[in-house]
Amino acid sequence: MMMEGSDDAPIYARELSVSFGYQCNVTGPSILSIVPEGYDFLNSTMIQDSCMKMSSSFSCLSGAALSANATLANTNLCNGLIGEEILPNLDSPKSFRRMASSPSLSRLDFTSSSSYSSFTSLGGSTPKDKDFAETLWKSTSAPTRTESSTFLSTMEVQMAGGAAGEDRVQAVCSEENGWLFCGIYDGFNGRDAADFLAGTLYENICFYLHMLEWNKKKQPGSFKSTLEGENVTLHIALPDDPGHSNSETEQAKLPNYVDEEFTQENDSSDIINCLNRALAQAEGDFMCMVEQEMEDRPDLVSVGSCVLAILLYGDHIYVQNLGDSRAILATSTIQEEGVLKAIQLTETHTVDNESECNKVLADHPDDPSPIIYGRVKGKLKLTRAFGVGYLKKSKMNDVLMGILRVRNLCSPPYVYNHPFTMSHRVSDKDQFVVLGSDGLFDFFSNDEVVKLVHLFIQNNPSGDPAKHLVEQLVQRAADNAGFSTEDLMSIPAGRRRKYHDDVTVLVVILGNKQRTSAASAYL
Repeated sequence: MMMEGSDDAPIYARELSVSFGYQCNVTGPSILSIVPEGYDFLNSTMIQDSCMKMSSSFSCLSGAALSANATLANTNLCNGLIGEEILPNLDSPKSFRRMASSPSLSRLDFTSSSSYSSFTSLGGSTPKDKDFAETLWKSTSAPTRTESSTFLSTMEVQMAGGAAGEDRVQAVCSEENGWLFCGIYDGFNGRDAADFLAGTLYENICFYLHMLEWNKKKQPGSFKSTLEGENVTLHIALPDDPGHSNSETEQAKLPNYVDEEFTQENDSSDIINCLNRALAQAEGDFMCMVEQEMEDRPDLVSVGSCVLAILLYGDHIYVQNLGDSRAILATSTIQEEGVLKAIQLTETHTVDNESECNKVLADHPDDPSPIIYGRVKGKLKLTRAFGVGYLKKSKMNDVLMGILRVRNLCSPPYVYNHPFTMSHRVSDKDQFVVLGSDGLFDFFSNDEVVKLVHLFIQNNPSGDPAKHLVEQLVQRAADNAGFSTEDLMSIPAGRRRKYHDDVTVLVVILGNKQRTSAASAYL
C-alpha cells in the first residue's frame, strides 16, 4: 500500500490536505469481516475491544480533501478560542485518534449564555422546563454527563478531520456504541464559518441528544405534567429574526415521556429535531459573535458555509443539509442485479433549483430584484446557508462599504438557515454513502460518483475510495484544462481555483447483514 507523502505517490496524493481511514473491528454475526488481524487500513485506527453493545452502523470509511482556494486560517474568531484552543485539539487530518467524547463543550464560555437561551426558546419551555434546562446545561460540562446515556454512553470517541482551503471535514465515531457522525462544511468568503461549525456543531448535537435522553429516562414524572399533550413550535430559522417572518416552522406533538430505552423506531423525528436545534444553536451563536466583532472585522458579515451532516446509528441514517453539498446513497436494485442506483439524500439549495428560486421570489413580493443575474441580490447562488449575515440582517449589511454593500436590502433575510432533514432506514440492499462538497459534483453526476466508487471497491477491496474520487477529479479537471495532472497540481492554491474548487469527499461503507456483494470484500 502506498504511504502518504512518499516519492512514489501521485502528485495529487502528496497535495491532499486531508486523508484518513477507519476500519471497524466487528466480530459479531451481523457484519462479515475478512480483514487480516492487525491490518493497517489507510493509516486507520482499529478498535481491539470486541465487546460491543450493538452491531456497528458502518464497516469502514475513508475521507480525502484537496484545496484549490488560498485562505487564511482562522485568526481571532471568538477571541482566538476556536482557532487557537479548540480546533488544534480536534484536527487530525491523516488518521483517527482517541479523544474525550466532548472535549470542548465546557470551554465554550462565549456561547454558554446563548446556548442556554436557545435551549429554552427553541423548545417552547415553561418555567418548570427552565429549571431543568439550567440543571442539564450545567451538568453537561461534567465528565460524567454521558454515563446515563444509552446513545452517547462513552467517555472516548475516535475523531478525524481537518481543513482544505475553505472546506472543513469532520468524522467522529464510537464503534462500541454503534454510531458515526460526519460533517462537511463548505465555507465561502473565508473559512471562519466552517471553522466555527467544526468547533461547535458536533458538541451542540451531543448536548441536544443528551437532553432528549435525559427527558425520557431521568425526568419522566416532572416532564409528563409539563409536556404531555403540548404542541411545541420549533423555529428552524434564526432565533432572533423578528417574528420569524420568513422562517419555516414545524409543529410537533410531543409524546408522553416514559422511562424507556432510546429507540430509533419511535424517535426519528426527535433525533431530527435535535439536529435542527443544534444547527440553529450554532447559527445563533455565530451571528452573535459576528455582531460583536464586525466593527473590527467587517468581512465576517459575508462569511458563510454550506452544511452537510449525517448521523448513523444502528440501521438509521439521519441527514441534514444547507446549501449544495450532497449525500448520495448507493443501493442495489431488484430489476438489475449487480447494478447500483444513486439516490440523493439531500436537497440542492441554489437559485438553479426552481423551487428554491420561487421561494425567494415569493418571500419578497415588494422587492423588484431579489435575484439578479442568477444570484440572490446579485451576490450568492445559494438560497440557504450558514452565516452570510449581510444577506440576513440589515445592520450587518450596513457595516460594508461601497460595492460590497447590498443595495436595496428591502426585506431580509434573503438567504435562509432552515435545513433540509430526513431519515432513512438502511436495508440489506444499501451499500455505501458518498458525502461530497459541491466541488466533487462540478465534475461528476451522482450516477458517475456511485459507479466510480463501486468499480474501485470491486477492483481494490482494501483501497481508498475517497482518495480515488479525488484522483479522478484531478484527472478530469486537468483534461478539461488541457494540462497533465502534474502541471495542474503545480499551480499554487488560489490560482488553481480557476480549474477546480476545494473538494472534500467521505465514503462510508454501510454495515449491513451478511452482504454478498462486491462491496463486502472491502470490509
